Parts: sequence; structure tokens; C-alpha cells
Amino acid sequence: MNSRLVVFSAIAILAVAGSVKSASHYKFPVERESVLTGTPREDLNYRLPNNTIPSHYDIVLTTRVDEGIREFTGVVTIDVTVVEETNSFVLNARQLKFDKATVQSGSESPEELKIVYDEQREFLILTRKVEAPFAKDSKLKLNVTYNGVLRNDNAGFYMTTYTDVNGSERPLAATQFESTNARHAFPCYDDPGKRATFKITINHSPTYTAISNMPVYETETTSGKTVFETTVNMPTYIVAFIVSDFKYSEGELNGLKQRVYSRPGSEDEQEWGLLSGMLITQRLAEYFDIDFMLPKLDQAAIPNKGGAMENYGLATYGEQYMLYNRDLSTVNTQTAIANIIGHEIGHQWFGDYVTIQWWTYLWLKEGFAQLFSYKATDDAFPEWGIWQQFQTDEYQAALTSDASDKPRPMTHYVQTAAEISSLYDDVSYAKAGSVLHMWNHALTDAVFKRGLHNYLDANKFTSAVEDDLFNALQIAAKEENHPIPARIEDMLRSWTQQGGYPVLTVSRNYDDGSFTVAQQSFHNNENTKSDKLWYIPINYASQSNADFRNTAASDFLLNVSSIKVDAKLSKDDWLILNKQSTGFYRINYDDKNWKLIVEGLHDKPYKVHPLNRAQLMHDAYRFSISNRLQHSTLLEMLPYLVEEDQYAPWATAKGIFDTFHRFLIDHSNYEYFQRYLAYIVEPVYEKFGVHEDSGEQHYHKFTRNIIIHLAWMADVKTCQQEVRKKFEAELNNVVAIEPNLRSQFYCLALKDATSTEFNYVFDKLMNTNDQALRNSFISSLGCAENAEQLNKFFSSSIDTGNKLRSPERLTILSAAYSRSQAGLYAAIEFLNNNWQAYGELAIGSNKPLDAAIRGMSSYVVKSDQELKLLELVDKVKESAYVNSDLETVVKSRIQDNYNWLKANRDPIMSWMLNFRNSGSASLTLSFVSLASALVIVVFRLF
Repeated sequence: MNSRLVVFSAIAILAVAGSVKSASHYKFPVERESVLTGTPREDLNYRLPNNTIPSHYDIVLTTRVDEGIREFTGVVTIDVTVVEETNSFVLNARQLKFDKATVQSGSESPEELKIVYDEQREFLILTRKVEAPFAKDSKLKLNVTYNGVLRNDNAGFYMTTYTDVNGSERPLAATQFESTNARHAFPCYDDPGKRATFKITINHSPTYTAISNMPVYETETTSGKTVFETTVNMPTYIVAFIVSDFKYSEGELNGLKQRVYSRPGSEDEQEWGLLSGMLITQRLAEYFDIDFMLPKLDQAAIPNKGGAMENYGLATYGEQYMLYNRDLSTVNTQTAIANIIGHEIGHQWFGDYVTIQWWTYLWLKEGFAQLFSYKATDDAFPEWGIWQQFQTDEYQAALTSDASDKPRPMTHYVQTAAEISSLYDDVSYAKAGSVLHMWNHALTDAVFKRGLHNYLDANKFTSAVEDDLFNALQIAAKEENHPIPARIEDMLRSWTQQGGYPVLTVSRNYDDGSFTVAQQSFHNNENTKSDKLWYIPINYASQSNADFRNTAASDFLLNVSSIKVDAKLSKDDWLILNKQSTGFYRINYDDKNWKLIVEGLHDKPYKVHPLNRAQLMHDAYRFSISNRLQHSTLLEMLPYLVEEDQYAPWATAKGIFDTFHRFLIDHSNYEYFQRYLAYIVEPVYEKFGVHEDSGEQHYHKFTRNIIIHLAWMADVKTCQQEVRKKFEAELNNVVAIEPNLRSQFYCLALKDATSTEFNYVFDKLMNTNDQALRNSFISSLGCAENAEQLNKFFSSSIDTGNKLRSPERLTILSAAYSRSQAGLYAAIEFLNNNWQAYGELAIGSNKPLDAAIRGMSSYVVKSDQELKLLELVDKVKESAYVNSDLETVVKSRIQDNYNWLKANRDPIMSWMLNFRNSGSASLTLSFVSLASALVIVVFRLF
């Protein structure tokens, strides 16, 4: 029986070395396609010729997936128009066997075509057996009968399984076509710019059901045969179908029917995804002023899937990003579901309604989807404050990853499947989203909103390039009567067509109150130079005018190296540029202004916006380790955190402290770092405690875990005692740890756990079907530091007879080697003994052995670790399980770590020694005095 949730319209008003990353509770999972082609040849053109174009596909598929049979058959008929005179048709195909191909003109008899397959370029070339070409403007029907095999790597048309409530394994078939995998299910023009309509028919067992982009066409559908209504004009990569025994919940909001599908037995976990989907769809339709354009919108939770996919009218998700259990799931899961739904439903407009002309412009859909995953979620759940997460997970991540010596631009031409796949990175997602976020604020939301409406409306059901967006925003600025200092296309192209981003250097004139802003390209390596210039929007706040609300640009650097701003600032005021950190750049100040900022944070931190508080630390860290700023500025700034309770600043601080811990732990005076950290975190730990409070702010639950993690790192005894106490209480069935604290407490308790305690969590991993819980158990088990326990954990990855799911096996090593030196040593030892078995875990074209060794190299900080890892590299480097540049990359990353140690460890430890001997004592005394005064006040009040 399908459960049903009816929702009325009224609900719409409700509710690497030297790098430092924020404490992200989850990162949006980019599901790269599985690329199966060989090494590209530079002399070949991998783009389809443009002499014919499709207008309609009629696809008939037959599958017996319910029996676990991977073979399927297909017939595709494509209506094509000849654009240039030709006697051949070139389509894309992958891993298919072809029985017959014909072409038909009007009512004439079908003509059989010669079939040639170019495996290198994945071209299916269908040629007339006579010499006569088809004339320009001919309307023809291509027909190809073929067969294929459902893949096992979650790409193309694939089969996966789940374990049902009775413990039996159940198969299902699903699709993941982006970006070049539709060609695995049917021969096609697999190009995002070649849109067409699709009529899909699927023959399957009567015990299974089929769903696709459009509603079922009831007139032609019979038992075991599902026919779907013809789609709107769309590209191949967002075609989708699922053949399964899934159950669904459904709802309706403002006339749009939505359903959530998942495996039987999980219906009770569909409600949050359904509610979020309905609210977010409505919010996006309102923002774009364009109603959702299909008659229905389904979302499906797919077992063993990583990430999500925006198929038009049928978005698909890994189970952990759709299923929410009220009693067991965490606020992390709840937030992730809403956020990722925002991303995929955002794509229904950006990517589906308007497609990109070619993968060169991948950012033009992914950047918008990433931005609107937050914008739509914030509109639907404004009480959360999700922009703090955008700051840490997108903005800071992009600033960190986009600072190499040769960063690629957002707009970047590619041809091959492998090149296309390489674009699915932080540039296309996090950076593009951050750049769009910057211009959203700089131009004002009114201009941005109208510009997006213009863009979507002008290009609906077609394909676009970046100039279409720029023109739409230009028109919007005129329509809103908003003055702009230069052409939109010039300003935005400076961000889309050159890689990297600027650092602004601010120099104040303390006599006349003005300041100068100079720009140059920022790179992690301070010796890397570039003559790049950007059009940069700026604004600022000061101590006497600490209003961070208006984020529109007040000034611009218009492709010039510097400007002077006559601000009339008081010489004693701090100055902070980039209100709410919406501008995608770093800012370095003169020494005096940094001093004023640090003093201001210690005195009245609340006067500075929390997003700016986070970014000040993030910038100061990066500047201090690249010889642009004294370490003392950052180290003197961080103790302000004693008064901090917001997520973004604490998540940023966690990234910094984790990096310090990793590089300093072997120092003979590591305890100085612990005392410094304890001075900062212990008072905050006492405030947050280890128990959740009912009604507390959404991100407080995230922040508490950070505080507990840092208190343990700082050797705060009360924290360690309370963690052990709560863990043992659960172990003894006294009281369970709250879901939001479970992963953190398991992690800390397992650092020195008994075999019984370790097995308790290990058994939980093996015996739950909840994917989000499984991921958290893997993360916690990676915290173990006992060699025997770690070996058991690692060995489970290659034991194909246990209950681990294929994608999970590839996350086990990193859960440990990224956590501790014990985990790193154990991971190297495990691969030394089992590298071939681990290499065999490959799914599709990935190389898990190669990825694991590269990952481990980022955590090598001393010579014996280097020796052991390089011995492993030497053992495997000639095998097919690793790439040819493995040794070079590993050595480079290790050297980067050594460079960090050489440049930063001694000055940091010297400062902390001085803090221990002088600073902490005086500061502690002042806090003791303050605490005493508060006790007196409280006593008098009561």
C-alpha cells in the first residue's frame, strides 16, 4: 500500500599541505560519471558532426532485472533533420551491440544502413550502402535495434541491489546519464545542445513498476509494459527511468504533484524529503517567477548511489540524501536532504529548462544549482541560518582549492568524456556558486532576480552560453534602473574566463581617513606572479559604522590595479571590507588595521558579522603560512573565540586547529598547543555541554560537536570523562547517545576502545540499512588507534562476503589515515599486504589503490612515514591499479608538508611557548576576575 501525504497550499507560508578546511559536516557529493574510453588521441575530434540533428526519440527497452538478469534489449527510432547534405549519420554509443540499422524517408520502405563503430570516440557511424547523399532539409527516421548489459558501476543504465526487510537481496535498474552515459542505454546524439523530445516504453516484469521523466501514458500501458507521455524538448543526459519494486509517498502543493520513491519498508522515512521538495520547488518558482514546467516531479532514493542527479521530472538521490528517520537521523542528515534537494530542483530550471550548449559551460548550471541549494533552503527554512554553511562548505572551500599556480577558468573547453568528467570539481560547483553569490549581492537581489527570469524565459527549452546570462543581467539592470559602472559581460567575463581570484591589499591613510585597495592574483605560493586583473565589487564597514546589512557594492576596481576610497575613517576605527564575505577574494590589511581588528574582536566580537569573523581567521591563516602576515596576528586573534557561539567561525577555527594538530603533534612541546587550545575552548565547552537543549538554534547542534572535538584534542579532562561516561551508558543499555552527538562520541570513545567497544560500533555498521548511519559508523570506526582493531576495519573493505556496500569499501581507509598517525601507519601496512585485493575494488574506471596512496601522502609529516609510503609506491607503481604519475604526486605532496613544517612549526611553537609563560597567565587572571564578578551578580539576583 502506498502511503499518501496530502499537503495544502497553505503550507507554503510555513515553514592538502598547508591547507586548512572548515569543519564541514558534509560536502555536496559530486557523482562523477564512469569514463570507460581509452587514452584520448589529440588528432581526433570527439565532437559529433553537425550535419544532422535530432528532434524526437522513440525508445523501447526490455529488461528482466527483477530476475537479476543484466542483459537488456532496445529499439530506438530517431527523427532527424539533415542540415548539410550527407550519406551517413554519426551518433554516440557505448558498450552496445547492434543488430540492425535502417533509415526511412516518409512512407518509403526502410533502407538498411552499414554499421561501423569507432570505439575510441564512441561514434556509431551509419552509412548508406549506395553513394547518393540525403539532401539538405530531409526529414528522416533512423531505427537501430541493439542489446546491452546493465552496468555495475552506478553509471549509464545500471543494476544495483538492496536488502529487503526479510533479509533477501532485491535487484533494480536505474539510470545515471550525466554527462556522457545516455549512450549506454540507447544510441543517441549525446550532446547537451542537441535537445529533442522522448517517448519511452519499458517492458518489464508485472511485479515491478517503471517510472520516468513524465507521467505514465495510461492509454497504451498494460501489465508488464509501461509507456510514458512524450517529454518536453530536452537533452539526453537528463532522460531517466527506474525499474523496481519501490513504494512511494505523494503530496500536492499549488497543483503540482510530487512523489518520493524508495525501497519497500522505508516509506516512513520519505516525509521530510517530500515536504522539503514541495516547499523548495514553490520557493524557486516564486523567485524565478516561472512555474515548474512539467506535470509532475518525482524524487527517488537509490540504494548504493553516491550523490544525486537532476533528471527532468525524476531527480535521483543516494538514500542518505533523501531518507530521514525521525528517531535516528541527525540534524546533519536533515540539513543535507533539504540542501541537496535544493540543488537538484534548482537544476530543473538551470540545466533542464535551460540547458548549456556544451560542457564548456558546466558552471552555468552547476554554479546556479549550488547557489540555489542554499538560497532555496534559506527561503524554505529561514530559521536555520544556512548561509553559515555556505561560508564554510562552498566559499572557503573554493578559495582554498582555486589558489594553485595554474588554476583553470570556469569557462573551459573540453572534448572527451574524460575531460568532461574532470570539470566536475570545486571550480564548477563551489567557486561558480560563490562568484554568482558575489554578483547577486553586488548588483542587488532585485537586479539578479529579474536577470535570471530574463535568462530563463528567453532561453526556455533551448541551450545557452554565458553571454546569454550576461545579456539578461544587463537588461535587468536597465529595467531596475540600477546604475552599473561597466558592461556586465566585461565584469563577469573577468571571473569566468580566467582562473583563480584576487587578493586585495588594503593600506590606510590614518591622517585623512582614506584607504587604498590594490589587487593582484592570489596563489598559495606567494612567489607565483600574474598580471591578471578583475572587475571587483567592494564595500566596507568600520567600528563606528558597523552595519553589515547592505551588501551591494559601494565601490569597484574596474580592471585596474588599485583605487583610493575617501572613507573619512577615524584613525582608531577598525576597517573591514567585504560585508558578510560575499565577494570572492581574500583581503590583507596593513599591520595597524589588523591590530585594530584583533582588538575589536576581543572587545566586542558581536559588532562584526559572524561570516566576516570566520573569514578573517581563514584569511589570516592563509596569509600567515605564505609569508604575507605574521603568525602572531592569527594566534592573537583566535582567543576571541572564548566569546564565540556561531557555527561558521567555529568550523573555520576547527580547520585551523586540526591542521596545527596534524603538523605539531610530534613536537616535544606539543602540550603548549594543547594548553593554548584549552584556554580557548574550555570555557566554551562548559557553556555548550554534552547534552542537547530542546529548542536550541539549528546550527548550535553542529557547533557543539566541534567544541567537543576540540576539547578532547586540548586534553580537557572533563570532556574526556563525560564522553566515556555517555558511551558506556549506551554500551550498557542505560541511555542512548543523542543522534546528533553519536558519531562524535563514538569517534572519541574509539580512540582507546576495548575490543568489546570497537565491535559494538562495527556490528552497528554491519547491521543497519540506513545509509547515513552507515556512513557515520564508518567515520567513527576510523578514529580507532589500536592496530588490531584498525586491521579488522581495513580487512572488511576487501571481504566481499560481508554486508559492506561497494562504494563504502572505498571510504574505509581514508576514515582512518586522515584521523591519526596510528591510522596512517596501519593503512600503509594494510596496503603493503593487500594492495592487489584493494586495487580490485575498482568501480568503473576509478583506481582506489591510486586514490588511497595519494590521499595518504597528504598526511605524511615525518621521515619514517615517508619511507614506508614510498616503499609501498615502489611496490605498486608498475601495476595497472595506479596511474603513471603516482610517485611524482606523492613525493610532491610530502615535500609540501615538509615545507609547511620548515616555515611554520618553529614560529608557531615559539609564540605558544611565550603565550604559556606570559600571555595565558594574565589573560586567565582577567577571565577569573570576570567569572568571580558574574558569580556575585548571579548570587545577588537570586
